[in-house]
Amino acid sequence: MEFLRDIADFFLPRTCHLCGCLLRDSENVFCVRCVETLPRSLYHLMPLNPMERRFAGIVPFVRATGHFIYSRNSELAEAIHDMKYRRFPSVGRRLGEIVGEELNMAGFFAGADCIVAVPMHWWKKAKRGYNQADYIAEGLSQASGLPVVNVIKASRAHKTQTAMTLEQRLANLSGSFKVIDPEVLKGKGVVLIDDVCTTGSTLRALAEEISSAVPGCRLFLLSLCVTV
Repeated sequence: MEFLRDIADFFLPRTCHLCGCLLRDSENVFCVRCVETLPRSLYHLMPLNPMERRFAGIVPFVRATGHFIYSRNSELAEAIHDMKYRRFPSVGRRLGEIVGEELNMAGFFAGADCIVAVPMHWWKKAKRGYNQADYIAEGLSQASGLPVVNVIKASRAHKTQTAMTLEQRLANLSGSFKVIDPEVLKGKGVVLIDDVCTTGSTLRALAEEISSAVPGCRLFLLSLCVTV
């Protein structure tokens, strides 16, 4: 296997998705230097952090955080765009792994039992080819040891939300999600994972649906990136 990998690396050398340098055998998708310079929010270390304030008094949750700070035209924003629209789901898996490792060490997942990725409507997924949140959840699961459960479906398609206000986003997402097997989540601590949290409307809509369908379910709200 190592011989075959050496041949593959010779003809198709693995490079860092951010800086383009050659990757060492121990590196995956990003080089160590780029991983170290990713802009962490450190919200998980702050009581009632800015992410938690977005949801406080609106939906019940145990903890909430967005791990990386998202800013337009940054290298990270370009990588997220690649992940979502340019068929680089491996970026999502690796970022999920990094987030999982760092939050696991900080105790963020204490009391959590499973991971739920924000689902994508089947038609949108068919056009894109994948749901990036599934890959983020996969990396998160690998690092945290928590299983991913697929018990939520996107029951209807919704328009892109980039230029919408919070009120428009909430109206756009109303009725979008459906818990298809409530028993799986009953009494569980559930980590909800999304890619980028801007207004929090997507996580809010999903949390409201789960709280309604599975009363008493403990929710941990997590986004790969968060805007400020």
